[in-house]
Amino acid sequence: MNYQLLGKSGLRVSELCLGTMTFGEEWGWGSNKDESKSVFDAYVNAGGNFLDTADGYTNGTSEKMVGEFIRGRRDEFVVATKFSFNQRRGDPNAGGNHRKNMAQALHGSLERLGTDYVDLYWMHAWDELTPIEEVMRAFDDFVRAGKVLYIGISDAPAWWVAREHAGRVARLDAIRRFANRIQSHRADAGT
Repeated sequence: MNYQLLGKSGLRVSELCLGTMTFGEEWGWGSNKDESKSVFDAYVNAGGNFLDTADGYTNGTSEKMVGEFIRGRRDEFVVATKFSFNQRRGDPNAGGNHRKNMAQALHGSLERLGTDYVDLYWMHAWDELTPIEEVMRAFDDFVRAGKVLYIGISDAPAWWVAREHAGRVARLDAIRRFANRIQSHRADAGT
């Protein structure tokens, strides 16, 4: 197995990521626990270290199985999970990309995975409602809290993500210009 860097980080992930959407039979198809474990073992024996799941895959069973399979060896794996989809019918805040759902989804994922952090936390799909600034701020808070190491966005229009990047660059430029003006005033005042 060959390894690649995850984005612009120094984290090494196997060139093949094991998607575990079919770990569990709750959707009427997929793999039972024994079959899932066989797939997992074959992947790991081939040198794979990058596992992808989501809070909604097979109603949470996928995360539970992944957590069980990596127990006692957690640090050997790069574990990615995703959030966005509604987990409680009838509850408008049990899905989407807003901070409340992000927090409750991450808490549930950590519990099912049996770990205190995930390596990569993905926004699974654009909800067309939540401002990108809210998503990015919540991501930043999770990283600062040590619950998430890296972040990602899936199934979202590039313009939506680019808008946040452009806004962040503009805010940083405004801060830089403001700091330069303060320094210039201090120099003029002789301080």
